[in-house]
Amino acid sequence: METPLIRAGFRRAISSSRPPTRRRTLALQSRSLATHRDNTPSESFSAAPPIRFNSSPDQFARRSPPSRLQASTDSRVPLLSRIRILPASPSYFTATPTYTDDLLHLSSLLRKHQLLPQAPPEQTEAVAWKTWAQYKSEVDEPVRETRYARLLGLIKRLNNIHPALKPVEVSESLERFKRTVQPFLNKPKSITVDDFGRARAVGRRKTSSASVYLVPGDGAARVNGQSLTEYFGRLHDRESAVWPLKATERLDRYNVWAVAQGGGTTGQAEAVMLGVSKALLAHEPGLKPALRRAGVVTRDVREVERKKPGHVKARKMPAWVKR
Repeated sequence: METPLIRAGFRRAISSSRPPTRRRTLALQSRSLATHRDNTPSESFSAAPPIRFNSSPDQFARRSPPSRLQASTDSRVPLLSRIRILPASPSYFTATPTYTDDLLHLSSLLRKHQLLPQAPPEQTEAVAWKTWAQYKSEVDEPVRETRYARLLGLIKRLNNIHPALKPVEVSESLERFKRTVQPFLNKPKSITVDDFGRARAVGRRKTSSASVYLVPGDGAARVNGQSLTEYFGRLHDRESAVWPLKATERLDRYNVWAVAQGGGTTGQAEAVMLGVSKALLAHEPGLKPALRRAGVVTRDVREVERKKPGHVKARKMPAWVKR
């Protein structure tokens, strides 16, 4: 038979072995907080300064910023925060500001003067414009070649405006893109006939060069003090040297005196041929169409291609050996 004393003992043992419940934990925390509040003195907090009702009503008005004079005299404020530095161009924030400014400027000029008549090709000034590498080095910006081609198209379009109607601002803008040295202005020196009836011309072929004197005569021809038969062993070289006279049927009207050097016999013979052609044009300019048909007016620029390292010749490669 269980007594009340035994029953109460069992109840106390079970309650002590159980973990504390959530309600009991919250009760203990609230009890500790109450004890802490009682021991800590209270403090006063305010979210804003107190309002002075006896002062002027302007205390709530928004304060205006200090004047420029006051800001400049205040040494505590840094200089960069007192002034606003503006870039010289809106293109400053791009990767290629100079190129962008040039493109926009030329585009505006083209829109402004696009209705002006264009000159025919023979009346357009031949100009050597700066290359992509030269422009890129000048502006010191990573300009792509395709972008410079677009800029060059605008330059050429503006240059095609008729010279009599081309505005001054267009001419001044295009001057910046011209090369320092204009190869189109280099005109060849004209060959003249001196008082003794001699016309001197220089001909070149490969690594050979020849200085030729052409005078009216009976058809004699000497190269380095020797006749053609003595100097040139091949028949083809002898015919090449006097081919301009033979093609124009002037073989028995002029004497040829030539000094050739460099290269081989074939190169020297063709160098003499070009010199004779130039000197003949000095005597008779009307023979130019006939000489052009004969193919002796323009210099032959072909040369032997150099040998490359690792090659047998200019392009020939050594035979591939597996082992």
